[in-house]
Amino acid sequence: MKENEEKGGATSRRNFVKQGALAAAAFTIVPRFVLGKGFRAPSDTLYIASVGIGGKGDSDIAAFVKSGKAKSAFLCDVDAVKAAKVFNQYPDAKRYIDWREMFEKEHKNFDAVHIATPDHTHAVVGSAAMQLKKHTWIQKPMAHDVYEARMLANMGHKYKVQTQMGNQGSSADGVRQMMEWYEAGVIGDVTEVYCWTDRPVWPQGDHQANTPNGLQWPKQSATPPSTLNWDLWQGTAPAKPFPIGTDQPGGINVLPFNWRGWWDYGTGVLGDMGAHILHGPMKVLGLQYVSSVQTSVGGGGSFDTGPASSYTIMTFPKSDKTKGPVKVHWMDGGIIPPRPEELDPSELWGGGQMRDGGMLFIGTKGKMMAGCYAARARLLPVSRMDEVNVPQKYDRVKGSTDGHYAQWVEACLAGYGNMKTSSPFEEAALLTEAMLMCNLAIRGVNVPKASETGAGADSLGRKRTSYPARYINLNYDAVNLKVTNVDEVNQFVKRQYRDPWKLSGV
Repeated sequence: MKENEEKGGATSRRNFVKQGALAAAAFTIVPRFVLGKGFRAPSDTLYIASVGIGGKGDSDIAAFVKSGKAKSAFLCDVDAVKAAKVFNQYPDAKRYIDWREMFEKEHKNFDAVHIATPDHTHAVVGSAAMQLKKHTWIQKPMAHDVYEARMLANMGHKYKVQTQMGNQGSSADGVRQMMEWYEAGVIGDVTEVYCWTDRPVWPQGDHQANTPNGLQWPKQSATPPSTLNWDLWQGTAPAKPFPIGTDQPGGINVLPFNWRGWWDYGTGVLGDMGAHILHGPMKVLGLQYVSSVQTSVGGGGSFDTGPASSYTIMTFPKSDKTKGPVKVHWMDGGIIPPRPEELDPSELWGGGQMRDGGMLFIGTKGKMMAGCYAARARLLPVSRMDEVNVPQKYDRVKGSTDGHYAQWVEACLAGYGNMKTSSPFEEAALLTEAMLMCNLAIRGVNVPKASETGAGADSLGRKRTSYPARYINLNYDAVNLKVTNVDEVNQFVKRQYRDPWKLSGV
């Protein structure tokens, strides 16, 4: 399709919302034979607009283009320096800084939107794309808070577009193999699963902290680089002055990667690795919404930043694939579950090929495990692999994890309802909500009881403060998106956006 050559300045949110009501125009269909042998018709090419191209977006775009059926047509990023590599790789792609302007001016000229911004802007960009009836890819996690995940869950169906979250492990052979083992009764009924990761590898809590008291936002500010639109980067988050960098005492580098540890922008360890590791248990066992969650944390977490480590237990109600409730244990920051006695003595536990993390299913008739992305799925003891022969039940994705990208491209070209992706938003939202409920519990550790806030001190000078979310199960009413026994943590179900940002189409 022909790109719109119109140029212009910034657009207001009001104008974008007005434009959001417009559907995408029809495309001109050019048959292959008109172009001749070796040429691809525009109707056989997916034209993609990418938002956030300097980090994970770089490899995402390369994978889409590698499919041979996608064109990177429009590129948008607030950081010109970080985006320069991708801009140079795709010189024909039109460049933008503000995605709203790109959507307003170019919505007739692209078929799909790829989003790889920091977590806090995933939902606002994604909802706007789907309202424009564009096929949508959102990097993991698809949302920053529970409410966003729930709102995005059915938007693909509402607007009849193909969706995919960027958790490529959902396309892995390993998760399908484990589904086949479990459904054949090889390990019996599962009542517990252990999941873990070595993250964080960025500053968070007292890990790589900038002060003796843990990670803190600097009081001193600096001028943002002229190549960075700092206000647009902050998006939905509260406005803050640009912080001093690590070249000064007490400074931090939020960009390009360390935003993950700050709750205003990132979703911590679970947001980074939970989608790759928790997907296995949820898919294999058919888990839906958590019914309760409890946590303990270590290492300097605060209201602003995640802790250096955490151990969280989610309880899921009985599913169609289990005989009763299931407890899923999440561990990070160096915490790992006990070494299975069935494991070969020569195999490392929590290291080597399992360094990034893994999952361990405890069944009534045996165990099975896999690494991050469901890699190296195997039964325990491994000798059972030679004894068990279960017929293949589920089709494999061509290319496994690497094929996650081409699968979405193919699904978009096939059209809504004609091909299923591995992580459509209706499934990805369940996974994302579970991850974010863990975060709700982790963040709740530092929330004081509302009635005691500002209550002063007792006769010994001790602050009158208690923390009601600590050391208990938080009971979750999934229908009403509410923790029923500690109201103080419900603030994390749905955050307040900074004006003028809002979700579209809800």
